[in-house]
Amino acid sequence: MGVGKVCGISGWVDFEHDLGQWRDTTQIMTDTMACRGPDDEGLWIAPHAALGHRRLAVIDVEGGRQPMVAEEDGRPLAVLVYSGEIYNFRELRGELAVRGHRFRTRSDTEVLLRAYLQWGEGLLPRLNGMFAFAIWDVRREELLLARDRMGVKPLYYHPTPAGVLFGSEPKAILTNPLAQPAVVDADGLRELLGLVKTPGHGVYRGMYEVRPGRLVRVDRAGLSHRRYWRLEAREHPDDLGTTVRTVRELLDDVVGRQLVSDVPICSLLSGGLDSSAITALAMGALREQGNGGIRSFSAGFAGHSENFTPAALRATSDGPYVGDVVRHIDADHTGIVLDPADLTDPAVRAAVLRARDLPTGLGDMDTSLYLLFKAIREHSTVALSGESADEVFGGYRWFHDPAAINADTFPWLAAAGAEQFTGLGRLLGDDLLRELDLPAYRAERYRQALAEVPRLPGEGGPQRRMREVGYLHLTRFAQMLLDREDRMSMAVGLEVRVPFCDHRLVEYVFNIPWSMKSFDGHERSVLRAATADVLPRSVVERRKGPHPSTRDPAYERSLRAQAARLFDRGDVVVPLVDSGKVRAVLDRPEGAGLPGDRASLDGLLEFDVWLQQCGVQIKL
Repeated sequence: MGVGKVCGISGWVDFEHDLGQWRDTTQIMTDTMACRGPDDEGLWIAPHAALGHRRLAVIDVEGGRQPMVAEEDGRPLAVLVYSGEIYNFRELRGELAVRGHRFRTRSDTEVLLRAYLQWGEGLLPRLNGMFAFAIWDVRREELLLARDRMGVKPLYYHPTPAGVLFGSEPKAILTNPLAQPAVVDADGLRELLGLVKTPGHGVYRGMYEVRPGRLVRVDRAGLSHRRYWRLEAREHPDDLGTTVRTVRELLDDVVGRQLVSDVPICSLLSGGLDSSAITALAMGALREQGNGGIRSFSAGFAGHSENFTPAALRATSDGPYVGDVVRHIDADHTGIVLDPADLTDPAVRAAVLRARDLPTGLGDMDTSLYLLFKAIREHSTVALSGESADEVFGGYRWFHDPAAINADTFPWLAAAGAEQFTGLGRLLGDDLLRELDLPAYRAERYRQALAEVPRLPGEGGPQRRMREVGYLHLTRFAQMLLDREDRMSMAVGLEVRVPFCDHRLVEYVFNIPWSMKSFDGHERSVLRAATADVLPRSVVERRKGPHPSTRDPAYERSLRAQAARLFDRGDVVVPLVDSGKVRAVLDRPEGAGLPGDRASLDGLLEFDVWLQQCGVQIKL
């Protein structure tokens, strides 16, 4: 038994220079990924290719070392660096063994490398997992960069005149002199502030993401791209009962596959339907295997439960529902209590920015997740998450909001509470806002996204629109949250697995008609029906709420104090913003601010840390 590891990769291909003379630079690129792989490191260098790897070992600690080289008669054929998990590696290993391949390790890394030797690019449709990898084919002098179908694992690249730089995160690339200085131009600033998550856009000038479900090939002729997977519109012949059973069968298989680990594994439990379903299914699968149960973790804010008051967007507190699930499945549970003071700690904000490489303006949504993962990492190395269920099953409240659904833009930008996503944008100077013209940028990106949507012949009305909405969420909004979860978890060396991103489940649910997806008039109807038998009734009947955020007045008070000191110092972010707008926010009485004020201050402080800490130049 052996499965991969979630790590950090980096590399450099240059067809005009001998990279053996640049070992120090490639080592520095690899070192930036130390947080993603604290257990081991490796570097492989040839005249025209250098591949680096940092490893968080999950299984087969010795056997899965990277970069991994496939040899024949003592000569290297191909070299692999890889981040992720291949959940069907056992089946692939058996198939390859029948074809004559011999294995030296128990790792899925070797299965992936041997699969490339057998099938070339044709290995990609055979993979079930979350992955980002680079293979240097020594025989062809060709680099292959590939990413999983849903974009769970990140992979960036930066073309150069003679090749390419690549890395799991922008920081790996930005340490190379060929990518310096780190510049964000007007188009990058639009992408950063627009909340549209354009596939492939890297924000930094000259940098790109490998798009989910695609590969990038680099050889002496240059770069080329190929799509190996995309969502397709298909008829859904199943009735409701069959659909619910099929979703449950898929979930049972997905969760079972993702429980393989030789290190402690846990589940993230919020008391919502998504995380509760994953936790309960995992508990059942482990007990069937005779492996006891799964440990679960939840996050809460000090004083939140005692002082909770219902609001329009969050009618109930998480705590009671977490307790119901724990009692129902008899889980070994730990509640992590976060101190609101830590959420605005400049050191925590700086750590989040180091992990993110970009400011998001999400404030305590990022810092609370980072602190939760940091606490969990003291007990476990692998966690199961309910992330992306809302995008797959239609869980957000705005899926049922006619104004948001029928708006001529991305629905999350038209939904109630969208002010939480505004970040720094509301404080920018009017001249800069006119130059950026964010409404036009969003409109163009929206039109491009709609042009991609697959449709059935003659599909119209509400079903056509809801297919569009589902596609926008699966290809844009989900990637924003997957990025967040990856960066916050890997910053502390925690691997997070995302069962709801299994491509088989995504493909099946994407084609369930909306009338069936919402058959009971509520969000995530099919998921609720498919998992109701393993959940307490309270969770089955609970309605969707937004991600919890601290309501402690001290949080905003701290933001205001830090923003005032920053503004008075005249630090680097100030030239981007309108001083009158900042003063207006700071002068409003505490507790009487406008919607979005808090997000604006979060964005202001994040941008300042980013510009100073990362040495970024804004060039408009």
